[in-house]
Amino acid sequence: MSFPHHRPRRLRTTPAMRRLSAEVSLDPQHLILPAFIREGLSEPNPIQSMPGVVQHTTDSLKRAAAEAAELGLGGIMLFGIPEHRDATGSAGLDPDGVLNRAIGDVRIEVGDELVVMGDVCLDEFTDHGHCGVLDAQGGVDNDATLELYGRMAVAQADAGAHMLGPSGMMDGQVGVIRRALDAAGHHDVSILAYAAKYASAFYGPFREAVDSQLTGDRRTYQMDGANRREAIREVELDLAEGADMVMVKPAMSYLDIIADVAAVSPVPVSAYQISGEYAMIEAAAANGWIDRRGAVLESVLGIRRAGADTVLTYWAAEIAGWLRER
Repeated sequence: MSFPHHRPRRLRTTPAMRRLSAEVSLDPQHLILPAFIREGLSEPNPIQSMPGVVQHTTDSLKRAAAEAAELGLGGIMLFGIPEHRDATGSAGLDPDGVLNRAIGDVRIEVGDELVVMGDVCLDEFTDHGHCGVLDAQGGVDNDATLELYGRMAVAQADAGAHMLGPSGMMDGQVGVIRRALDAAGHHDVSILAYAAKYASAFYGPFREAVDSQLTGDRRTYQMDGANRREAIREVELDLAEGADMVMVKPAMSYLDIIADVAAVSPVPVSAYQISGEYAMIEAAAANGWIDRRGAVLESVLGIRRAGADTVLTYWAAEIAGWLRER
């Protein structure tokens, strides 16, 4: 079909015209801030591979959460780093453990003005760094791990989490967590399933952020980057088990997966712009090779354009501040 008099450039002539014709928006409620709290700190500890990101103290985390709520962000996802680790990650189940205390502190700080989320995974709490407990052969024991995930989820819900993010990629994790929450009376606590989480080289800086004890990799339970159709199977399984939202992780190298999932998902889709994606842009900008603000906004808008309803990004608060300037 021919449109001889149509000129797309007419809709690009001014900033107001471009806003009018924009197909995708980027607003604070689309953004979720990942945040780390480390036990035993007296002041925030900068993460060298992620400039601008810190391991928080209780006080600095509460300030960050209050700012996130004031900026209108969609949520905050909390990760805890304990002083002591063991083979079963028991600090993650302890009601007085660093993550559960942080969830409670943040919930008191922000109430229901910000969705408070907890990471349900053992990798930060185990002395071997894997996302579950190990069997006699040194592999991750899926079913033994599920039992701990259920207990960990209830502990986080008891602490005040609105939403839980099971990120370990154990088969059946969403169903076990849903049943555990319901049995404990937490029927309104929702689950953001890390449904399609790929084994990625871009997780590197996150290892520093949580002081990971991992040697080796997680390729036996995280997805293979070569696989596309498998992501839909994983999403369908999590939906059948009761997921309220689903996530694709990482984001920038998996935009096709985000689009595929968004095309079929009856629930909101999230994507995690991970540590290595953040670090790449920060490093290039620090060297003067790219415009930092432009690259940050373009990268997150691209994830939204691919189909993500929400984006976990370490720039969430900064982007929300920029959006206020519009």
